[in-house]
Amino acid sequence: MRDTSPSHACHPWPTGQQVPGVPESALKGVSTMAAMKPRTGDGPMEVTKEARSLVMRIPLEGGGRLVVELNGEEATNLGNALHSAAALLVKR
Repeated sequence: MRDTSPSHACHPWPTGQQVPGVPESALKGVSTMAAMKPRTGDGPMEVTKEARSLVMRIPLEGGGRLVVELNGEEATNLGNALHSAAALLVKR
């Protein structure tokens, strides 16, 4: 069984700040959690160079992003496949 007592829970309030409805003694030693920002799929498709790979971020229609890590060979193969697919669309 999972322990859900306040001593193991995360909360969005900074340490030392009073939490509504919870005695301060119950939160002693509880770590705080960073605020989470909503992520939307809005924004451009992007590719960034990381240490040993390329990271491609593709916005998704329902929100969020598809993140793909590629090495140089995989990026070349993906580019060739996309060019071939685009050529099929133009021929129609």
